[in-house]
Amino acid sequence: MCGIVGYIGDRQATEICLAGLKRLEYRGYDSAGIAIVRDGELEVMKVVGKLAGLAEALEENPLEGTLGIGHTRWATHGKPSKVNSHPHTSMDGRIALVHNGIIENYAELRDQLESEGFEFVSQTDTEVIVHLVDKYYEGDLAAAFRRAVKDLHGAFALGIVSADHPDQMIAARRFSPLVLGIGEGENFIVSDMGAVREWTDQVYVIDDDEMAVITRDSIELTDLEGNPIEREPYTIPWPADAAQKGGHKHFMHKEIHEQPRAMRECLLGRLGAPEKSINLEGLNLTEDEIRGLRKVVFTACGTAYHAGLVGRFLMEKLARIPAECDLAAELRARDPVVLDNTLAIIVSQSGETADTLVALREFKEKGAKVISVVNVVDSSIARESDGVVYIQAGPEIGVASTKAYTLQILTISLIAAHFADVRGAASEHELIELRRAMLGLPEQAQILLDREEDVKRVAARFFESPNALYLGRGVNLPSAMEGALKLKEISYIHAEGYSAGEMKHGPIALVEPSLFTVAIAIKGDVYDKMIGNIQEIKARSGPVIGVAFDGDTEIPRQADEVLWVPESPEMITPITVAIPLQILAYHIADMLDREIDQPRNLAKTVTVE
Repeated sequence: MCGIVGYIGDRQATEICLAGLKRLEYRGYDSAGIAIVRDGELEVMKVVGKLAGLAEALEENPLEGTLGIGHTRWATHGKPSKVNSHPHTSMDGRIALVHNGIIENYAELRDQLESEGFEFVSQTDTEVIVHLVDKYYEGDLAAAFRRAVKDLHGAFALGIVSADHPDQMIAARRFSPLVLGIGEGENFIVSDMGAVREWTDQVYVIDDDEMAVITRDSIELTDLEGNPIEREPYTIPWPADAAQKGGHKHFMHKEIHEQPRAMRECLLGRLGAPEKSINLEGLNLTEDEIRGLRKVVFTACGTAYHAGLVGRFLMEKLARIPAECDLAAELRARDPVVLDNTLAIIVSQSGETADTLVALREFKEKGAKVISVVNVVDSSIARESDGVVYIQAGPEIGVASTKAYTLQILTISLIAAHFADVRGAASEHELIELRRAMLGLPEQAQILLDREEDVKRVAARFFESPNALYLGRGVNLPSAMEGALKLKEISYIHAEGYSAGEMKHGPIALVEPSLFTVAIAIKGDVYDKMIGNIQEIKARSGPVIGVAFDGDTEIPRQADEVLWVPESPEMITPITVAIPLQILAYHIADMLDREIDQPRNLAKTVTVE
């Protein structure tokens, strides 16, 4: 959630930290700060608000030096303020520390430190850490840092510098992502590899309970006992300009338009022709294991949860395997029963979502086989899974997920079709038609993008509405939930996604001319019922936007507006339906002049529980 950038080298650390933090803005934040070591002194600058404010403050009062750490804060303990923002410093101002995560035993540690004479100026859990380091410091910063970290319970990614050690910075992590960038005569600490890609494509990904002592020319990795760790660098697979807008007004708009290319990348090497079987390298399941599966459980948060709901439908309908889908944050509360031959499928764009990572570990403790469907290569979830199928979406910067969502569904569809093939749960004809439809998805996505102006016209009609209702059934119930989420995330319009079958059990009470309804009425098993729902809304003067297959003649007679999608097998329509709903939400938010890439109060990667 928070962004961390640290630099040591020959360049001005302020410039590097600001540029890196700018690339982490998508994670969400409410304040920013930077600490620079120069001439045996530590200087700190902090602001509430955007990085532009920090940049202006640094123009007025420059901080020069080649060692520094920067931070963007998303408040967890203590409201947004200068004193609560990072970096936090020791009482003598000689040590500065930045932190992403939550320290669960901070209250106990704070009481102990206050009893020993340490004075606190903030409401944060982070300040506890820098005072602990100061408490243990006897001339060896690494030793004091290691000892302090051992006292912490909870999640953290940490970076620390000291005026007494102008030739080093130190980092550590537990349950919160941290990456070390490897340069020539310079090195970096970042919370996301995208922040360092401009300067290097070589990184170390730190694992839990590891720390690093970093100089201009070396990175020493150890565990918390000080034992050395050998690790090969990881090469970032995408170019430096992948995290640029490329002429689009917003990253979200760019990422919506990247979906045809991303779908081709996802299919490449996995599905070559309708008549050929699907090849999922990294799945790490034998055919005997697939045949023996008794249950599949999807677990995720947010948009990825909606992709998991589609997966639940596909696993049962196509592969004929009993399936569930759980919100990761709720999983532990019910202490799930894990049967023999249960497969857990963990879905996450970042691969670092805290609740999802905890759910993964719970499944492994209970004996389930775990595979993950993630975007970020070598992320925590990917590393801890028994198998992983990457969605190949490329960097997704916009907070509201778009291409990652459709690629998650496509990847899960490939897995479900593969399981159906291995288990003999579907006929060869059904599988060929499904695989043919999957191969046609990039072209269909482009057709939908070419219709953007039509969707924009619909957005112009409804962008001033205060409320919206999204209805779907069957495999497109998650589409309704995701469509509503997209709208509320970026436009701040209150929107709810419901099963159309539940409409008469409450939501119909909200229907009035000022509330528009998006009704996903794709021809299939539930088509006639969806028409009935539309008629019930129209009878109560509610405006309706229908989502229908090209050539449908009934929906235009019933709905006020129609978002058209190319015809395809019902099981993969959540992919095509998602695109016009993303475009609709985008243009409504743009017409309302919202901060689309950085919606208020939201973070791209939620790395705390």
